[in-house]
Amino acid sequence: MQAIRFVLICGVFLLFTTGLSAQGYTSAVGARLGSPLSLSYKTFLSTTDAVEVYAGLRPYRKYGSFSLNGAYQIHADLSEVDGLQWYYGAGAGFQVWSYRNFDRGSSTFSLSGYLGLEYLIPDFPLSVTLDWVPTLFVGRHRVPGFNRFGPGYGAIGIRYILD
Repeated sequence: MQAIRFVLICGVFLLFTTGLSAQGYTSAVGARLGSPLSLSYKTFLSTTDAVEVYAGLRPYRKYGSFSLNGAYQIHADLSEVDGLQWYYGAGAGFQVWSYRNFDRGSSTFSLSGYLGLEYLIPDFPLSVTLDWVPTLFVGRHRVPGFNRFGPGYGAIGIRYILD
């Protein structure tokens, strides 16, 4: 019975999305699978300039954080592959940290750079991204050995195109 419902839902989904073109979009919503693990919303201000905002969690064993981030990104086509673009940009964020070994948390601000690829799946309302987000943290952090600069951040993003 559940398999039949799944097939019907997929059929209705495809029926309503067949008219969408993957050559470009105005806005999309989805997830960033990386650090932080986030829900994301991206909207284009022009054919090349986009704003992305995302809220995320970093659930580590000894500490974790909740963050709000925003980025301004500039996109350019890669002419060799239809639907593939690269982008670069900059952004800022705010993180609230909690710790299992301390009685108080802390907060940091962050400044980030963005370098990535975005692929729009042809004839399907989905975009897939891969980006590198080196980040500089400003503020107090209670974990010994905390690096204020983190070159290892980034994510794989999957977004549903809304228009």
